[in-house]
Amino acid sequence: MSLQVKVMEAMKEAMKSKDKIALESLRAIKSGILLAQTESGATEELSEDAEIKLLQKLVKQRKESANIYINQGRNDLAEPELAQAYVIEKFLPEQIGTDELKAIIADIIKSTNATSIQDMGKVMGLASQKLAGKADGKSISTIVKELLS
Repeated sequence: MSLQVKVMEAMKEAMKSKDKIALESLRAIKSGILLAQTESGATEELSEDAEIKLLQKLVKQRKESANIYINQGRNDLAEPELAQAYVIEKFLPEQIGTDELKAIIADIIKSTNATSIQDMGKVMGLASQKLAGKADGKSISTIVKELLS
């Protein structure tokens, strides 16, 4: 079942239960999908990778907005952003834990024979491909830096 179909079903449920936060979140996903589909050169259906990137982008935007609101002392505005991020995260694949992430990145470092921070680009490229949707880029980057230094 495609992401678009899942979102539409979830929207119906949110409307029935009058869940405004979920409805706003789902509408944002639907809007993102429609924008991606109408971009020049885009295909009718989004690939699973494109869907995951879209969802990650939406979650990241909401978390960044929430952090800005929290720094400005506006928790009343931060809470809905975090709630929307939580709803959108439900459509992402299961995120892997830090220990498992370290093990996977350590294997990638061994396979690429990376020895210093100068090899970070090579490791990040492979890690980002292998862990797409399972971990965010910031976490991957932090662990790669830690293991290479």
